[in-house]
Amino acid sequence: MQFEESTFQFLNNLQKNNDRDWFADEKETYLIAQKNAKEVFAEIYKNLQIHDEIEKSKMMRIYRDVRFSNDKTPYKAHFANSYSRLGKELRGGYFLRIRPGASFLAGGFWEPTKDDLFRIRKEIAQDASEIRAILESKEYKKHFGGQFESFSELKTAPRGFDKEHPDVDLLRKKGFIASKSFTDEQVLSENFIEEVGESYKAMRPFFNLFSDILTTNLNGESVV
Repeated sequence: MQFEESTFQFLNNLQKNNDRDWFADEKETYLIAQKNAKEVFAEIYKNLQIHDEIEKSKMMRIYRDVRFSNDKTPYKAHFANSYSRLGKELRGGYFLRIRPGASFLAGGFWEPTKDDLFRIRKEIAQDASEIRAILESKEYKKHFGGQFESFSELKTAPRGFDKEHPDVDLLRKKGFIASKSFTDEQVLSENFIEEVGESYKAMRPFFNLFSDILTTNLNGESVV
């Protein structure tokens, strides 16, 4: 089971011909490529279930919502899938996007709620040693470069937190994401599904710690 070169070729062609007439003419090609992507995503879901509890696997629609966008191209030139963990105590989620020249996987907390973000920041302010240990671990560095990505950051510490705190770089973040990019060659290789699985496994200490943080108070008492 793997991504086929024909699937990549369809996505390449879609990038160059992102209009409804072309897509209508290539509908059968699209359905074949979509089937291949669905099968790969399903295999990744099956493998995830071996070491985690996944509530939902969802393949994103290829059709773009252009109502509030300046970009009026009607289709996404990629295939993507999300995997949601099970229950209130298992926090975090996995994501995979396949696009020629820009494929990546990610996982974590993209836009945590106000309460969740505040709880994470309080933990960082009190003691960030466990979080730092994960970022500095061999496996996390290997797969994710030893850092958290964030969709945006504050210029200084959030209100109510010490601007001179030694972990202010973490306090400034509005999200906490582990991400990893793949070359086209890697995506098309026979062991890509295995590589994705290993990367997702490397997220687990991060997910486990943040799940613990978000389901307890600062005294370690359960709040769920």
